[in-house]
Amino acid sequence: MFRFETAGESHGECLVATLTGLPAGIPIAVDAIQHELWRRQQGFGRGGRMKIETDQAHLVAGVRHGHTIGSPVAMIVANADSRKYRANSGRP
Repeated sequence: MFRFETAGESHGECLVATLTGLPAGIPIAVDAIQHELWRRQQGFGRGGRMKIETDQAHLVAGVRHGHTIGSPVAMIVANADSRKYRANSGRP
């Protein structure tokens, strides 16, 4: 069974996604993931902020040499502007 979970918020340090249930050996194309993030930025109704952000997905677990290894796949999309949001909110 596949299970997809996310954590984080748009103004936080990062968004995290995990996908469990993938068998070993499935090819993962990071370029295709990057393309989908780019497509998201071009979406209808998006503000100007979306056009200047440069989301980059980083696979941090479950993939080696472009293929799944059978463990959960974890991906992080860091928010480069999170410090600015924290500085304006009074949070550390």
